[in-house]
Amino acid sequence: MRYLSTRGHPDRRRFCEILLEGLAPDGGLYLPERYPQLDGKALQRLRDTYGNGRAGGYAALAFEVLSLYIDDIPADDLRSLCERTYTEAVFGTAPIVPLKPLGEGLFLEALSNGPTLAFKDMAMQLLGNLFEYELARRGEELNILGATSGDTGSAAEHAMKGKRGVRVFMLSPYGRMSPFQQAQMFSLQDPNIHNIAIEGVFDDCQDIVKAVSNDLDFKRRWRIGTVNSINWARLLAQVVYYFAGYFQATASNAERVSFTVPSGNFGNVCAGHVARMMGLPIAHLVVATNENDVLDEFFRTGVYRVRSSADTHETSSPSMDISKASNFERFVFDLVGRDGARCKSLFADELGRQGRFDLGQDPAFADAATRYGFVSGKSTHADRLATIREVFDRHGVMIDTHTADGVKVAWAHRDPTVPMVVLETALPIKFAETIVEALGREPSRPAAYEGIESLPKRVTVMAADAERVKAFIAGHCA
Repeated sequence: MRYLSTRGHPDRRRFCEILLEGLAPDGGLYLPERYPQLDGKALQRLRDTYGNGRAGGYAALAFEVLSLYIDDIPADDLRSLCERTYTEAVFGTAPIVPLKPLGEGLFLEALSNGPTLAFKDMAMQLLGNLFEYELARRGEELNILGATSGDTGSAAEHAMKGKRGVRVFMLSPYGRMSPFQQAQMFSLQDPNIHNIAIEGVFDDCQDIVKAVSNDLDFKRRWRIGTVNSINWARLLAQVVYYFAGYFQATASNAERVSFTVPSGNFGNVCAGHVARMMGLPIAHLVVATNENDVLDEFFRTGVYRVRSSADTHETSSPSMDISKASNFERFVFDLVGRDGARCKSLFADELGRQGRFDLGQDPAFADAATRYGFVSGKSTHADRLATIREVFDRHGVMIDTHTADGVKVAWAHRDPTVPMVVLETALPIKFAETIVEALGREPSRPAAYEGIESLPKRVTVMAADAERVKAFIAGHCA
């Protein structure tokens, strides 16, 4: 399996080469040259492998799916990495991602049972093990630069802390995350973890990561890699739970399932796009946004219009307070027929000059919902509160604010003949203030996180300046 850039760079790379890289040399994102195709027999083999959530089934399923894309890690080693990652001890349950019924054909896929109580653990725990394995094999070190709007940072840091050969430099928007999210990151005292709070919004953090990654001399000198969803390995790991959710929601591969995905950066739902392109019988991929509705606007109109920092709303589902979806380029590459030159023109030229591009009149967009299954919707703070109340009152299930955005939009797109699976984003404790507003009570807190907000913090506050971030990295690696 070889990987190419969405912007047409001629090089073709192996998995372990792009594992440690992030962006392609031309600023594009990596995708496989082709999506492996699964026929009915192959799907049945994967269903039998998962065993509807039997002990060890998820690790075995992960190995089978990942093996379709990774052929430069020996099979026994890859199987061992999956078995070490996806355990009941780490994720609290044998199925790893069990479904919870919410009535009328709606299910919640529990993705937040990992160490940091958010879906990002599903990929990040594997990524930490992959990085350590490959760096040891090469005898090298890696400096990971990432940006987080909330959950990516803590998941990455908890996956990488103490890992040999790895340092983490994580950017976050100063004062824009919940107190619990900040504490999960800033309370870590491990010497290989560095938190940088940027005076701005998440998009400023993301722009700095891209700017540093596009400085090829600096990137090579200081061995810069990434754990953001621009890293293909992370997105690939997320593909697995679409298969697990599908197998739990259906009795046979003749059935179809829709997935609703709360989305800001498009990585989580892009993994669903990959699963659907492989042949998983997905009817619709429903993109749920909050008030920062860049993605909803695109799927309704064909216009992709990024917002400025000043126009990015601060909401009660803060991990989706994103107005520049870095992973979106992967889908657009497929949408325009894998034309790298056109994709580069859209993202590097039109978006750079005008802050927008318009595919509304393009024939490729006209039948996008039919070909790729995407539909969308948005949710507001009032919707969030009402949804949290209704789910709790009707089903006794407490959901976080981002998951509430997903449930609200899922209700609007239900088809009584097709099960709808909403991907859970995080546990409610991470957004306790809004839960109290909705329900008048504090969400339960795992014992390991009692008093976390009062722990000593280790963080550096910095202006939104890529050069200052580069100097910080160099100063801590020299």
